[in-house]
Amino acid sequence: MRRTGVFGGDAEPTCFQMNVEPNHAAEMVDLYRPRRILFFAPERIVLAKGSTSSPARRRLADAICARYPEAHVVECPDVPHNRVPMEAKDILLLHRQGKRTLVFGEHQSAVRFSEEDGNCCPNYWHFSPYGFCPYGCDYCYLAGTPGVRFSPTVKIFLNLPQILGEVGRIASQLKKPTAFYLGKLQDGLALDPLTGYSREMIPFFASHPLARLTILTKSADVENLLPLEHRGHTTLSWTVNPPEVAEAFEKNAPGVPDRIEAMRRCSEAGYPVRAVVMPMVPIADWECVYRRFVEELLSRVRLNRITLGSICSYPHALRLTELKLGRSNPISRNLDPSGLKCGDGRLRFSRSLREGMYREVIHSIRRIQPDLEIGLCLENEATFGALDLRSSVGRCNCVL
Repeated sequence: MRRTGVFGGDAEPTCFQMNVEPNHAAEMVDLYRPRRILFFAPERIVLAKGSTSSPARRRLADAICARYPEAHVVECPDVPHNRVPMEAKDILLLHRQGKRTLVFGEHQSAVRFSEEDGNCCPNYWHFSPYGFCPYGCDYCYLAGTPGVRFSPTVKIFLNLPQILGEVGRIASQLKKPTAFYLGKLQDGLALDPLTGYSREMIPFFASHPLARLTILTKSADVENLLPLEHRGHTTLSWTVNPPEVAEAFEKNAPGVPDRIEAMRRCSEAGYPVRAVVMPMVPIADWECVYRRFVEELLSRVRLNRITLGSICSYPHALRLTELKLGRSNPISRNLDPSGLKCGDGRLRFSRSLREGMYREVIHSIRRIQPDLEIGLCLENEATFGALDLRSSVGRCNCVL
C-alpha cells in the first residue's frame, strides 16, 4: 500500500492509501448493499480509529467506499474520528471541506442525556450512530456546537451494535418507556441509504419493551424503513419549512415537497409522524407564506404532534451564516441584540417577533386540526405563557 501522510511531517502519525475494488467490496457486504445518496459526494473518505477493528466493520466501510470510487480513501487506524486533520484554516473553508469529508470511526460515548439550561427543554436521551450532516443549510446550528466546530466532518460510527446495547441497558434501568432521540447532533436518516442502519435500529426498538426511537431528518429517502416491523415504537419526524424558506436557506437538501411525500408514505406504513417547523424565518409576506404551508402540510400528512421553533444558534454558527449570506440577511437583521443575555447563550429573534410568528402558525393549525398537539422548541416559560401553551411545556418533538 502506498503511504499517504495527512499530518505533514514524518514524526506525526501517517495514513495509508487503500485500494478498493468496488464490485468485490459490494459483494462482501452481508444482507445490505449501500446506495449512493443525493446531496453528498465526498472527495475524501477517512477510515479512522476503530473503523477496521472487526471484519463486519471493515466490510461495511469497504462497501460504502466502493460507492464512491472517485473519492480519495485513506486509513488512519490511530486517529480518533474527531481528530482527523483538515487542511483549511479559514472557518468557512474548513466548514466546506468538512462537508466533503466522510469519516468512519467508533463512538465510545454515543448515548447521552441532554443538559439544556436557560430554556424549557425537558432534556432527553439521545444517541449518535452518525455525526454532523451532509446537507448545506445556511442557518445550521450544529456548525456552532463545539464537537462540529473543531471537527466539521460527516461521520459514520461503525460500532452500532455496542451503541444499541447501551441504549437497551439504560432503558431497562429507567424502568419506563423512554424515547431515545436520533437527530440532535446529526440528521437521523441522511446517511441511511449508505449504512442501512434503520434496518437494525427499528427492529431493535420494536422488540424492546421500554426503549422508543424518535428520528429527526430532512431526508426524503425512506425506502429502507417502509417494509420494517416497527410496532409503533419508532416515531419519524421531519424538519420542514415553507418552500420559499427552504429555497432561500436550505441549499443542497431535499426539497420540501419530497419530504412531505416521504412523511405521507411513512404515515401510511403506520409510523407515528411528527413535524418540526424550524427555524421559522420572517421572509417577505411570511404570514401568507406560512399559512399556505400549514394548510398544505396538514392536508397531506396525518401528524400526531407539531413543534414550532425559531433561530436559536450559538455565535459561531451565525458567524458562518453571515459569511455565506452577508450580514444583511433576513436572519441576522432580526436577531435580538440582547440575545447573548439569554440563559442558554443562544442568539434568537426578539421575543415579540417570535411570539407573533408562533401565534400566526398556531392559529392556522387550530383552524384546520384543533386537536393537534403543539410544542415549542428551546423556548422560555414566558413565551409558552403568552401563547397559552403552558400545558405543552415538556411536550416537544424529542420526548414521548
